[in-house]
Amino acid sequence: MSGRKSTSGSSSQEVTSEVLNGEEDAYDGMTVKIEERMEVGVFASRLRASMSLWKQQGKKGVWLNIKLKFAELVPVAVQEGFWYHHAEPTHLMLVNWLLSTPHTLPIYATHRLGVGAVVINSKKEVLVVQEKSGYFRGTGVWKLPTGVVEEGEDVYNAAKREVKEETGASSSNSSRCSFYMESHKAHFNKISDMFFICVLEPKSLVITKQDSEILDAQWMPVEEYAAQPFVQKRESMKKIADLILSKTSKNYTGFARMGVHSSTSVHSLYLNNRELMN
Repeated sequence: MSGRKSTSGSSSQEVTSEVLNGEEDAYDGMTVKIEERMEVGVFASRLRASMSLWKQQGKKGVWLNIKLKFAELVPVAVQEGFWYHHAEPTHLMLVNWLLSTPHTLPIYATHRLGVGAVVINSKKEVLVVQEKSGYFRGTGVWKLPTGVVEEGEDVYNAAKREVKEETGASSSNSSRCSFYMESHKAHFNKISDMFFICVLEPKSLVITKQDSEILDAQWMPVEEYAAQPFVQKRESMKKIADLILSKTSKNYTGFARMGVHSSTSVHSLYLNNRELMN
């Protein structure tokens, strides 16, 4: 939308404000990016003019993207009824609902993706680490390499990256991936955690541990890993151990990754191929 004019005023005075540039979305909403500095008073006038026009046009929601370097404009938006939606390192996103009905704007991300890697060699040993910090610090527990899936990263690639970062070992594409656990309000008493276990094939057996985060790393017999008291006493850990033991006995199937092409991109589909073929 171009910066058109909105006019208001009495017979004695007429005030004209330029409407903010915005893009219409498929849900009768507007997205506005503030990418140039403007005086607070000018912004307030343009924002009010824009809101008035968009209401007349029957628009519903407004997404207002304000760069951090223009943060002085945020209080103005809040005074006009906007509320915080989310924050990123470079900008704040605020939203407003122009109708009198309850808003239907989607909330920000509610889940974080975690990943654990099961790497088993030909000797039926699993790659494990001891961490210098975090929940397992000082416990003496040997655990799988784990981490958080980065933005835009495939779950498989995240598992391989964590293995490489923590142990220096290289691994091939996952042969199987198993969705394992979901924990609600795991972070900031809001964000839920979805945890994936990926089974990898080792390409190298040489370990070069990550000194900043990893205290030690080794190849451990799967039975020894599963027998750790810490593992046996905790249901989630024991289930992971059962998965590893099942994998070594070749009874574990899990989910295989399949690339699915759309008109715009390639998606990752995780499914049990064997079950589909039966």
